[in-house]
Amino acid sequence: MPSDRLDGPVLVRGSGLPASGRTTHAREVERRLVAIRLSADDWREELVLGLWDEDARDRIEQRQWQLPGRLVAVGASVVIEWGTWSRAERDRIRVVAQHPGARTELHHLAAPSEVLSERVVRRGRDGPVISRQQIEEREAAFDFPSHDETERWHHFECLDTGIDRRERPVQRFRGSAAPSGSPPRSRTSGKSDCTHV
Repeated sequence: MPSDRLDGPVLVRGSGLPASGRTTHAREVERRLVAIRLSADDWREELVLGLWDEDARDRIEQRQWQLPGRLVAVGASVVIEWGTWSRAERDRIRVVAQHPGARTELHHLAAPSEVLSERVVRRGRDGPVISRQQIEEREAAFDFPSHDETERWHHFECLDTGIDRRERPVQRFRGSAAPSGSPPRSRTSGKSDCTHV
């Protein structure tokens, strides 16, 4: 199960394509853990920067990369919302958090490309709207978490956000033992669109 522990810092790393539900999920986890949520989109909105200003996004994310290790070192839990598309990026943040002893969780959100495309159009904030073809291209370029990668986190879950959350099936798996002194790893998986993992 995802951590409800308040006896030590937790770093939760979100993963998924645009419109997969990362923001909604990150806000839920933020409230549950009383954590600090890092979101490049929130910072851009606060600074009145355009959604498509990639230079601004890069600068914000570079600044936010500096924060998780410092925050967990002082006992704060952190939820990282912005999408890291490669294992190398996810590994980097995991190692930064585990060094001061934080529990690390990787939450991957998945939905079919047609669902993502419908959501992008419906929410209407991605102007110019990301096309279905662009979503499929991003999906092809996305480095989905492998079993080997997920075993390195204390907890992993894959949520199929393409279906109603009230009907979302959940299966739990115990992974191999965590490093000495750490809580055991656990795996949670949704059903259909988590088959990449």
